[in-house]
Amino acid sequence: MLQKALLAASRRPGLRRAVVGNPATRRVVDRFVAGETRDDALAAVRALHADGVQVTLDHLGEDITDRSEAVRSRDAYLTLLDGLAPLGLGPAAEVSVKLSAFGQALHGGHDVALELVRPVVEAATAIGTTVTLDMEDHRTVESTLAALAELRKEHPGTGAVLQAMLFRTEDDAKALAVSGSRVRLVKGAYDEPADVAFQRSKDVDAAYLRCLEILMAGPGYPMVGSHDPVIVQRAHELAAQNSRPADSWEVQMLYGIRPDEQRRLAAAGTRVRAYVPYGVDWYAYFMRRLAERPANVRFFLRSLVTKS
Repeated sequence: MLQKALLAASRRPGLRRAVVGNPATRRVVDRFVAGETRDDALAAVRALHADGVQVTLDHLGEDITDRSEAVRSRDAYLTLLDGLAPLGLGPAAEVSVKLSAFGQALHGGHDVALELVRPVVEAATAIGTTVTLDMEDHRTVESTLAALAELRKEHPGTGAVLQAMLFRTEDDAKALAVSGSRVRLVKGAYDEPADVAFQRSKDVDAAYLRCLEILMAGPGYPMVGSHDPVIVQRAHELAAQNSRPADSWEVQMLYGIRPDEQRRLAAAGTRVRAYVPYGVDWYAYFMRRLAERPANVRFFLRSLVTKS
């Protein structure tokens, strides 16, 4: 019930204003968000790189309802990639995009989003890195996978995200478990209806492991998006069973969650990538992070009553 309430709150403008306007919130947000500017994001990249952790950068924003806002999202990513170029990190620093930030929900939104995201993918290729298309709620899946197929024609390194909680994901994993395909598998962080998604945590976990087995057995590049020690251990077991070298898959964790474990895994030889969000439009992302784990809510509430 708490999770559903928080996910519903992520789309309530009134509550958004209250949370964003509370100075105490900033202390909690700083745990999950690298900052509000490109320079903040690049500073996080440098720090993580020094620890042996790779990054995928997300300029926060979603559910765009105006084309001019979608154009600003495109330009923000182009500016970000321009800032990444001098670092020379190549694929160790990629970017993640939400197509709803590129106008996917507008009239003719699929074509709008594809038009606006294409220059970002081209710019990423030009500096030796790539783009991963984040997956949003179930209504966006068909459009996002169609955009992926189109972009991969000229930029085969373009990746996508699959959410294990959706009933359809096992079939999608089979379709994407092909040579050159990059797939980040996550449990899912949207409030999905019972006719399209598993509702119980144990069912989502079981679905995740089934999809993980499919991806690890295939010739693509699986990205294991999880902080769950059981899942991370199972990923290592499946990599060994399928004779996967260390550079043929990776573990991805969110910025600010289990940072010590991220560093430990990287030092032990696992390829680890942190999902690093930044920007002023952090509210929806922040609420989903609270919804994912009760410990995050406790951390938030504790910070609201702590002066330092």
